[in-house]
Amino acid sequence: MTRHPHHPPHRTWAEIDGTALAANARTIREHSGADLIAVVKADAYGHGIAHVVPALAPHATMFAVANAAEAHEVRALAPRAPVLLLGPAAPEERADVVASGFIPMVSSVDEAAAYSQLSRTARAPIHLKLDIGMGRVGLWHEDAVEAVREIRALRGVAITGIASHLPVADEDEEFTRGQLALFHRVAKTLREEEGLAHAKLHVCNSAGAIRFPEQAGDLVRVGLALYGSAPVAEFQPRLAVPLVWKTQVTLVRDVPAGRDVSYGRTFTTQRPSRLATLAVGYADGYPRHLSGGGAEVIIRGRRCAVLGRVTMDQIVADATALDVCEAGDEAMLMGAEIPAAELARKAGTISWEIFTGLGPRVVRLARGQESGVRGQESDTRRLTRSTDG
Repeated sequence: MTRHPHHPPHRTWAEIDGTALAANARTIREHSGADLIAVVKADAYGHGIAHVVPALAPHATMFAVANAAEAHEVRALAPRAPVLLLGPAAPEERADVVASGFIPMVSSVDEAAAYSQLSRTARAPIHLKLDIGMGRVGLWHEDAVEAVREIRALRGVAITGIASHLPVADEDEEFTRGQLALFHRVAKTLREEEGLAHAKLHVCNSAGAIRFPEQAGDLVRVGLALYGSAPVAEFQPRLAVPLVWKTQVTLVRDVPAGRDVSYGRTFTTQRPSRLATLAVGYADGYPRHLSGGGAEVIIRGRRCAVLGRVTMDQIVADATALDVCEAGDEAMLMGAEIPAAELARKAGTISWEIFTGLGPRVVRLARGQESGVRGQESDTRRLTRSTDG
């Protein structure tokens, strides 16, 4: 691949495949039997909201975000799609939420009353959040009946959804089944006895939708699985990988044994070695905790160990085993062959943090868009295989 005259070379970039995102949406919907709330907060889990929302719009009943600013980004990309705010809006955001027609999640009668006062012409839709064991936000489930009676007496709002959240759906099956039974029991009372017959139920995150599809309710709120990372390992083969993160080799040097590499002198070559310097570091989101953790990158189709400490703008890889390695070569940091879960495990964190940690210096490109950096045909074939399925 030669440099394209209309695209500057990028030091580090992520290739986003909308076809893979759409495939994952269809897989989750078919598996759960429920409609999809696509969670696109935090710049669509670092994938770039401008790439993700158009790809998912035909498959999502609703989008979910963390705050009003994110909601406006979604509205600009999918003007007709309902947008749900997952957490409590800040008091100063509430007027904008109502005026813009976004759907707030409320955890108390006081929140509902505040939205009621701001609703001038019609009942603003709200979703009621129940706390069934998460302990973060939500109305205590024991107080749900009385609270719903008070909220329904308000003139300016209408409860159109009943929700909760699962803290250990990927870890503790027994506890989660108890939570789900409690949620559906309370929701049944609210629907059948307290006038919320038409309120939509949603409680399952990615792990919940995968492990407990029979308990999904009307909607599932899915983030991680849409982005090709299954919190339940056995489901991983059913998901496509939409994001491939790459950088370029900027320098190649041959060094003798006994040469220290990077800050702190934590790695010393034990043999004559070829070192490839890569244009990425922790300022781009490549975790510093990968230092000395066995991380690898892929250059010219082969895994190469990351040596020494990850620095702000650069890392060093062992290219000794490669027949050829040149400045300008692509290096894959994350994708189907090096999944986010692998980086997370080696960095001692979670896939969510790996994805959302991708910084603004990582240029997001639609798959197939010219990066301006020399690559290899094998890389293109692998990307096609990993994202078309």
